[in-house]
Amino acid sequence: MIIVAITGASGVIYGIRLLEALKELKIESGLVISDAGKVVIESETDYSVEDIIGLSDNYYNFHDLTASINSGSFKAEGLVIVPCSMKTLSSIANGYGANTITRVADVSLKERRPTVIVPRETPLRSIHIQNMLTLSQEGAIILPAMPGFYSTHDTVDDQINFIVGKILDSLKIENELFKRWE
Repeated sequence: MIIVAITGASGVIYGIRLLEALKELKIESGLVISDAGKVVIESETDYSVEDIIGLSDNYYNFHDLTASINSGSFKAEGLVIVPCSMKTLSSIANGYGANTITRVADVSLKERRPTVIVPRETPLRSIHIQNMLTLSQEGAIILPAMPGFYSTHDTVDDQINFIVGKILDSLKIENELFKRWE
């Protein structure tokens, strides 16, 4: 199972498209959405929170610290936090597992599982960069939502697919969501 966490940063469409891609690839997904993430879904997209939950195979409550995914004995193949707010990034970097997203990230890192963090903020403060460095040094893959322009991206959907394809690449999941450099 790939666990997808959506936080309250702008860019929730990346998490939504990742869930769609996992479903298309027939890969089981787990989902956690922060309270702020739910607000952003409603404000940035035409999806309802229930629509997004329906894209996942397993849904976990943001406030349930007893959720199975919060245990090192739970077998997950990876975690993607997309988008990742700076609040969540800071909590993870500093070992503050106060909710299901930050706790599952703590577990994923300590168990040395693939952990992909897609930060969404610009410009960045030095502390944001330091927190990303801390997580990178612990094994997380920091994958900012920066679309490449070396292939033709005619639409916003193409740019979204580029980032989602790079996320899947980071998890070593074959995909054809974007045109590769030749």
